[in-house]
Amino acid sequence: MRHAKDHRKLGRSPAHRKALLRNLMNSLVISERIETTVPRAKELRRLADRLITLGKRETLHARRRVFSLLSNKAATDKIFTSLAGRFAGREGGYTRIMRTGYRPGDGAEMAILEYLPAEEKKAASKGKKKGAAKKAPAKAAAAKKATARPGAKRKGTTGEKAKESRAPGAPRKRKAGTEEK
Repeated sequence: MRHAKDHRKLGRSPAHRKALLRNLMNSLVISERIETTVPRAKELRRLADRLITLGKRETLHARRRVFSLLSNKAATDKIFTSLAGRFAGREGGYTRIMRTGYRPGDGAEMAILEYLPAEEKKAASKGKKKGAAKKAPAKAAAAKKATARPGAKRKGTTGEKAKESRAPGAPRKRKAGTEEK
């Protein structure tokens, strides 16, 4: 059993595993999207999110820690210049894993690991679409209800006495002598 184990071994010695993850991190930072196996992607996601968190601090110590993880000056600069600024308003979850199927050679499950796109553009357009989408069905339903059967009688009413129609949001009239609990 793997109780209290904090990382995946990936079938490699510690030095080989560290080199593999360093190469994957560099590739992810530079291209912002890589395809790899699912266990590697899950292990790499932890480190990739940590890089962004360090990049948001913008201190010399954070820059040195990122460089010690990447060993690539261009990738380190990209973390601090573009990627950290993209996620300034976000508190975690900077990457996503999308499963793509199985590798033909050995049947390993493959996935795409990528940094999320910028949120400013999506948040502004989603807010406008949601507001417009919510208003349209409400108006359509109210119009449909009003034009469905004007003057139609409801169940339980006699021929002489039809209940008055009320607005969709208006409260119902209570009979005299009944109390609400």
